[in-house]
Amino acid sequence: MLKFDTQRAAYHDFADMLDTDIYEQLPDDWLVGITDVIDSTSAIASGRYKDVNYAGASAIAALGNAWSSFDFPFVFRGDGAAFAVHPDRLTSATNVLQQTAAYARDTLQLGLRTGLVSAKEIRASGSDVKTAQFAASGAAIYAMFAGGGLNWADRQIKEGKFGILPSPARTPPDLTGLTCEWAPIPSQRGEILSLLIESSDHTKSQRFAILARRVLAILEAGERGSHPVPDDIAITADVADYLGGRGWSDVVSNSDYRRYDDVLRLTLDCTVEQIGKVEAILAPARDRGEIRFGLHRQSHALMTCLVPSGNRNAHLHFLDGMGGGYTKAAAMLEAQGSDG
Repeated sequence: MLKFDTQRAAYHDFADMLDTDIYEQLPDDWLVGITDVIDSTSAIASGRYKDVNYAGASAIAALGNAWSSFDFPFVFRGDGAAFAVHPDRLTSATNVLQQTAAYARDTLQLGLRTGLVSAKEIRASGSDVKTAQFAASGAAIYAMFAGGGLNWADRQIKEGKFGILPSPARTPPDLTGLTCEWAPIPSQRGEILSLLIESSDHTKSQRFAILARRVLAILEAGERGSHPVPDDIAITADVADYLGGRGWSDVVSNSDYRRYDDVLRLTLDCTVEQIGKVEAILAPARDRGEIRFGLHRQSHALMTCLVPSGNRNAHLHFLDGMGGGYTKAAAMLEAQGSDG
């Protein structure tokens, strides 16, 4: 199983992940890493959805392959990733991030911003970084983050602090197991919704959890809980072999379409009515200064897959919207201002 700490419990109900009291502090000497595609909006506008998602997930694959283990906390964020690194891995992580940024530049023609900052420095800023584990299935366990530290680190790295420059060398990162070759997944219920909800700094976490659970209750009502990956896809024998002998049902179970990393991130197949009800809850909360949110509607979802060569049964599947997804939702959220 893909865990970063086998001694810690993994939660099976995603709603539990909204209770930040269950999260544990990352040790001071650990590093938080951030990557994001520079000007992903322009790349998406030119139709390069798959390239952006591939670059966004590339650091996760490259780090795990370099260490022959995916036992570190990480989260896919559409046009980038966030992760935590043990201090003993600092040198190797720096080298891998340099290689990955160079690969994005030279092969994908995308700028990939990367950086590392210590948990201690994050706390000195007034933010925190805490982690918990969510079991999407028996074989796929995802890290979740809370405390505001990822968002603080992301802003700092975008401002040029704690950055890592791409390597001038031509040594490519090992991206074995990472693929974006799956066909786009059409909505079966109306629209694929990309939704981001972020608590304002002054909003109590319990109050945010109550609001977020109201939103989830609406979006998960009805058929299959608005899961964007359909159950009824037949796969060939070679695809099943690629997935470690598992069938499509494992792809559905292992999909990361809900996550929390200082921001509630959802990729769901919703009805128009559901989206309207959610907006009716979120807009007043935004106007009261309790949250910021961004959403984007599109016809299809995209799936980026990571199948670790050392444990293909523990394959992971990252979801985003094909029509701009998290990137366009983030633009709407950021237009509402920052809490610093």
